[in-house]
Amino acid sequence: MNVRRQAVGLLGWAIVTFLAAALGARASISAADFYASLTLPAWAPPASVFGPVWTVLYALMALAAWLVWRQGGWRAAAPALALYLLQLALNVLWSWLFFGWKQGALAFADIALLLALIVATIVAFHRVRPAAAWLLLPYLAWVTFASALNYAVWQANPVVL
Repeated sequence: MNVRRQAVGLLGWAIVTFLAAALGARASISAADFYASLTLPAWAPPASVFGPVWTVLYALMALAAWLVWRQGGWRAAAPALALYLLQLALNVLWSWLFFGWKQGALAFADIALLLALIVATIVAFHRVRPAAAWLLLPYLAWVTFASALNYAVWQANPVVL
């Protein structure tokens, strides 16, 4: 694969991934105020932490998808990349469920399914390009933490969520 095609591929996966981030962010426009109004567990991070963490995670995710795509193109890596796109859609949906529509139970169900799909994506990526799987481990760790936080916040705020 030539350098130009690789660069276009990297840009493409970055656009896809950060477009998903932007779609999720649309639901989170007033997230900081909403988050501040909730009863939070003592271990909940401040709202200011989420933006930088997600920016790094989305960059790692895009890089991982590109590495898998680069290994053999869409055809060779279609199952792994399809899982990636599916988990990305659930990632976006979570923001809408939790922040946009304030549906704590549905958001928790979504994030539980998202966790399973992230694990499946990591396994599929590892089969194609092990380094790509390693790049997704911080994402898995953060979403695991976010799942616990989602549950704790939902349980502590039954009227709001």
